[in-house]
Amino acid sequence: MTMTKSAPPPIDRQEAGKERDEQGWQFNSSLGLALLMLVVVGVQGPIRRALGAPVMQSWMTVFVAVVVQALPFLVLGVLLSATLAVFVPPSFFARALPRRPALAVPVAGMAGAILPGCECASVPVAGALVRRGVTPAAALAFLLSAPAINPIVLTATAVAFPNDPEMVFARFGASLLVACAMGWLWQRLGRDDWMRQPARPAHEGLGKGAAFWGSVRHDVMHAGGFLVVGAMAAATLKAVVPASWLQAAAGNPVVSVLALAVLAVLLSICSEADAFVASSLTQFSLTAKLAFLVVGPMIDLKLFAMQAGTFGRGFALRFAPVTFVLAVLVSVLVGVVAL
Repeated sequence: MTMTKSAPPPIDRQEAGKERDEQGWQFNSSLGLALLMLVVVGVQGPIRRALGAPVMQSWMTVFVAVVVQALPFLVLGVLLSATLAVFVPPSFFARALPRRPALAVPVAGMAGAILPGCECASVPVAGALVRRGVTPAAALAFLLSAPAINPIVLTATAVAFPNDPEMVFARFGASLLVACAMGWLWQRLGRDDWMRQPARPAHEGLGKGAAFWGSVRHDVMHAGGFLVVGAMAAATLKAVVPASWLQAAAGNPVVSVLALAVLAVLLSICSEADAFVASSLTQFSLTAKLAFLVVGPMIDLKLFAMQAGTFGRGFALRFAPVTFVLAVLVSVLVGVVAL
């Protein structure tokens, strides 16, 4: 019997070409990484000199100071906010609030003073209240007050303004007044077709532990990122913008209030950290800083997006501008009287 050798399997040219491409990509990636390391080593001298410049040192000092001061309050606020959103059932609020809407609005507003929660948590909680039958006016009052007057925020404000304790009372009074006024205004003028029925939040239907840590991760990613952006903006205003420009804006009472109110909307800083950013803007008056602290937790870019996603774009387009105008006016009024 003769033995015959089996023919080798045919070479797949496409596979061979793909293998060559992969090898070439690995080589190119390694080469690119090596070149990048050489570039970094080559420019480390200019980078070190740039970081050693007085302007950059001043920028880094303000940035690190704002972040370090605000971070403990941010973490504590996120943990308490997740606890409120997951472990406190919305039916509790429905049972605790008065049946008459006119009385439910101030009660819901005051509830924000005892129930910690940042603005990232207040929107879904307000949506859950509406789904459970709470009058929308009361739910909106809670939505605006909870991130502005809760104990974590007020404590952070006291720490950020150690020489101006009246800022704590001014922030509490102005924020509560705006929240109740917007609730009563919605009760008087709001229409059902302006507000979309909120959908169920993502954590409903999950286990308590999974929902808690999911809420924590979500709030840390959002609030932490906005804190860094806010600290960078404050440091840039402090170190890069000419002092004459800031003095010119701060010297005009109307311009200073509007400038910081608009800045609060654009920066979208978490309410547990915004007091430290406001206190670093030393050129501006306490009234302008109060406008920054009242406007920010009630209407900013991320809040507008969350309100539009929860209650509908038509609601957000009506609710946000009125809230902004009322918050600025009340801040000026309280600032003139109390500061």
